[in-house]
Amino acid sequence: MKKNPIVSLDHVSFQYEGHEQYALNNVTFDIYEGEWLAIVGHNGSGKSTMAKLLNGLQFPQQGEITVCGIPLNETSIWDIRRRIGMVFQNPDNQFVGTTVEDDVAFGLENYGVPREEMVQRVQDSLHKVKMDQLLHQEPHHLSGGQKQRVAIAGVMALRPSIIILDEATSMLDPRGRAEVLDSIRTLKSEKSLTVISITHDLEEAAKADRIIVMNKGKVFQEGTPDVIFAMDEQLIQLGLDIPFSVKMAKALGKQGIKLSKYYLSEEELVTELWTYRSHM
Repeated sequence: MKKNPIVSLDHVSFQYEGHEQYALNNVTFDIYEGEWLAIVGHNGSGKSTMAKLLNGLQFPQQGEITVCGIPLNETSIWDIRRRIGMVFQNPDNQFVGTTVEDDVAFGLENYGVPREEMVQRVQDSLHKVKMDQLLHQEPHHLSGGQKQRVAIAGVMALRPSIIILDEATSMLDPRGRAEVLDSIRTLKSEKSLTVISITHDLEEAAKADRIIVMNKGKVFQEGTPDVIFAMDEQLIQLGLDIPFSVKMAKALGKQGIKLSKYYLSEEELVTELWTYRSHM
């Protein structure tokens, strides 16, 4: 049985001043409590505008967005922002403290959290992303993946219901990307967190429970990763690069090695190939 929608978009449209076409055009969908939803699309598909609207940096010109049952508008925005944590593309733009500990504490200080509780929240959130051994480290000495994990800890210390990743892994190397996505997956399972990943990277989207593909400001398709990656040729035509494991499985199929489904990670594909070989 599906959980209740935690975010709803109802016939949402948005058009930038001076542009003839809508950045978002009559978009309707729900995001459910506790799910990981990836919103993917090429540049200009509308996904970046979606991020701005979900965080209240812009407001719909038509239609309505509801977050935790509250209609999003200029009056409710500050209440809604307490429920949403945002992790941006470049972690350096989010650092304000001289140490990792200070940086994670910054948002809590602004919210007037008592000191004893603040110390506990900082330690807990850094422990969750495996950065508690670097409390007194200066942020500029960290790797890209470590910086982004600290940014996530700063968001999680505020205890939001929803976390939005806005191209949050696009500047990271494969190891840093894996570190961040593993941290998010752990937090999601432990805290029943709702995750919205806005990305052009289908490797990242493969980690989601559900994917929405945007094109020209509209929802082009939605479904589980298996369903979406079965559209491989259409995804390429939309300017999206399908994951390596999916490409490899397809290439193996052309060589007569028929696998049971599309594999969304290299680990899954390797396991399937060993199973396939053992039955030859």
